[in-house]
Amino acid sequence: MWLEEGPAAHGWVDDQVWTAARVRTLIGREFHISYSVSGVTRLLHRMGYSVQVPARPATERDEDAITAWREATWREVKPLGRRPARSSASRTKRV
Repeated sequence: MWLEEGPAAHGWVDDQVWTAARVRTLIGREFHISYSVSGVTRLLHRMGYSVQVPARPATERDEDAITAWREATWREVKPLGRRPARSSASRTKRV
């Protein structure tokens, strides 16, 4: 199977990680069909593959920088919540 050959065998030499997006690209190349990333995830799960999570955080991770970014930058780029509408969810008409 192509997944067992590893990502480098299919052109991804920077790291040896299969992502759903890469598998989606591989399916498109080999079978000339299009899947969504979420569809690929469901397909892989049905085939017995699971999400792999690192056992420990990366050594390069800087908790102070992450906290500073969350406090300063995230507030600026965070999407606003849904604004309340002037309509009612009730199906009955007001008198």
